[in-house]
Amino acid sequence: MAARRTAAAATAAGSGEDSTSLELDELMPWSVRPLRTGRSWVSGPDPAALRARWERLAAAEGPEQERLFRPSRSRTPHTPVAALPGRSTAGAGAAAGTGRFAREPGACPDPVRILHGPFDEQWLLPDHRLIDAARPELWRVGDGRQLFAVEHGYVPQTAGPALSVTHLLPDGHSPAGRPGRIRPLYRRPDATDPNLAPGLLDVVRTRLGPQEAGPESVLAWILAAALPSPSGCRIPLPADAEVWAAGVELGRELVRLQLRGARGGERPRLPGGRRPYVRAALPARPTGIVYDAEAEALVIGDGRISPVPAGAWEFTVSGVRVLELWFGRRAAAAVGAVPEGVEADGLEVVGARGWTPEWTSELLELITVLALLDGLRPRQEALRARLERAPLISRDELRAAGVLPVPASLRRPASVLGHQEEGPEGQFALL
Repeated sequence: MAARRTAAAATAAGSGEDSTSLELDELMPWSVRPLRTGRSWVSGPDPAALRARWERLAAAEGPEQERLFRPSRSRTPHTPVAALPGRSTAGAGAAAGTGRFAREPGACPDPVRILHGPFDEQWLLPDHRLIDAARPELWRVGDGRQLFAVEHGYVPQTAGPALSVTHLLPDGHSPAGRPGRIRPLYRRPDATDPNLAPGLLDVVRTRLGPQEAGPESVLAWILAAALPSPSGCRIPLPADAEVWAAGVELGRELVRLQLRGARGGERPRLPGGRRPYVRAALPARPTGIVYDAEAEALVIGDGRISPVPAGAWEFTVSGVRVLELWFGRRAAAAVGAVPEGVEADGLEVVGARGWTPEWTSELLELITVLALLDGLRPRQEALRARLERAPLISRDELRAAGVLPVPASLRRPASVLGHQEEGPEGQFALL
């Protein structure tokens, strides 16, 4: 029976149909496309570099400012736009303006922390005048209680997680393959109006027994059980309370690790005191990274970090090794290297100041996170093996309970009544 179910699921995964699991789109119906900056210089791993780029752009005039800005169909230095939610000039602290940049650039807005693709925390200049598609609906619901599920691009026959969770604003970038969707856990601020199919929580509580089960329990299950497919993440929903409890417990641990100590949690640590250390100082402008498997060490020029478990080095998303990609972006930023096709004297080269101590600290933490996530893989594999034998809640049962189909209104952003935002040229909008 289990073999027939596995074969049926495999066949269905190739065709985009699967009778043994649900689409993530059915469980978390509201999703947002990835951000589209339109110009690479507005984000990066070093906030000081972003401020330096802003100052150079604001000081330039006429054709030189136009060239540095890199205009697109959506944005030029003369485009007036609404402020990003929570970032208007009426708010506290340095904030972006809404007038034409060429006329009144204003002060540099404080860079904000974002998740640039899987496991890569970077910075962004939060000025709507500089970003082609900033997805204001995400900014509107992003607060101290929000969590975002981010789908990764599907690449056939590759290992790695199908999605991840973050408390930061994610840009949805995928290292390879088709970019996935961004799904907030809540449709409104203050953890109100869960982004779940209507009645799903009632079905979970009735069939699986955990009366305290809430939106974060469902998100934990999704993170633990998600399977990649060409049509997007698929989620088997168990009818066995013990399987559900095991998956939720695992998912909560996955969430904890990926939040890296945010929301009052503990920062990830390897057991047994096996913390990675800098054994030899990293060079100011590294050019490459090599893994010494025998010594469990990362070799970066004359620099050396160990111990680095093999599972951390081999950890991939969408077929791309996370540590190599993370390092490559910062090595390029350290020397002011620019993406292919970008002018060598553009804003991307501004602010290059070598490898920073902050990056070394972030690298040590990333190694720890990836090693711990890799250590949870046996539990995920055991969960999937149990799901092959366990009864599942079917799509027909969810239809009978009124959970499916999801109303079209729940696939659109919710209205945020009474939320004032500054519109173009300082006008105000009420949403």
